[in-house]
Amino acid sequence: MKLIVAVVQKDDAPDLLDDLIRQGKRATRIDTVGGFLKASNVTILTGVADEEVPAVQAIIAKTCRARWELVNPLVLDECGGFYLPEPFEVEIGGATVFVLDVERFVPLS
Repeated sequence: MKLIVAVVQKDDAPDLLDDLIRQGKRATRIDTVGGFLKASNVTILTGVADEEVPAVQAIIAKTCRARWELVNPLVLDECGGFYLPEPFEVEIGGATVFVLDVERFVPLS
């Protein structure tokens, strides 16, 4: 058994969860925050049999596409004030996926 941990952009999470549920997978959503842009992310946890990992990864890859977005960052200047530099494009979306071995799975009722 494997635990799949997928960190995805907040906008992609509802579609990903819908796709996983349609395929009969159970998943847990945890709202998280990323580092560089302080953007809202979602971490999806799902446990699957070893042979189901490629299918789940394919669902994640199909649903969580990378794209470019224009951002206007606030930058702290040397006097402690903020200013807005020129907007720039950053790649957002996609997913970071971790596949972990599960030593033991114990369903409790």
